Amino acid sequence: MRMALYEPDIPQNTGTILRACACLGIEAHIVEPAGFPVTDRAFRRAGMDYLDRLTIIRHASFADFQEWRRGQGLRLVLMTTAAETSYLDHRYGEDQIVMVGRESAGVPEAVHQAADVRLRIPIREGFRSLNIAVATAMVAGEALRQAGGRPPA
Repeated sequence: MRMALYEPDIPQNTGTILRACACLGIEAHIVEPAGFPVTDRAFRRAGMDYLDRLTIIRHASFADFQEWRRGQGLRLVLMTTAAETSYLDHRYGEDQIVMVGRESAGVPEAVHQAADVRLRIPIREGFRSLNIAVATAMVAGEALRQAGGRPPA
């Protein structure tokens, strides 16, 4: 499984997501620019001590990410509050990369249009959204459940 963070702007959430990716064996992609320094030193300072056991791939822009994704033959699965389909109704596969948006603004319309699939986490009426790290963990858990329930060795 692969997880992409679109221009993350809260370092603590990014650190939490990266730690989950390390623990679950998920490749992490960061689409820049981020709202904070995206360096190994910054992550280590934030307590991210799993960097040596995590694959992080940085993309300088969404255009660069798109070029890489197309070259890999990957479908883009976008997590968005604007979707109708539940993340529980989707079949996750090796040919997909799941993307979450900025905590403060989600993703622009161009990213919505580029997505092959748009999914949402159903929440109660009157609530805007879940914390991005919580949402990412939920989606990763469902994808791993579908793959047999265990992260890769």
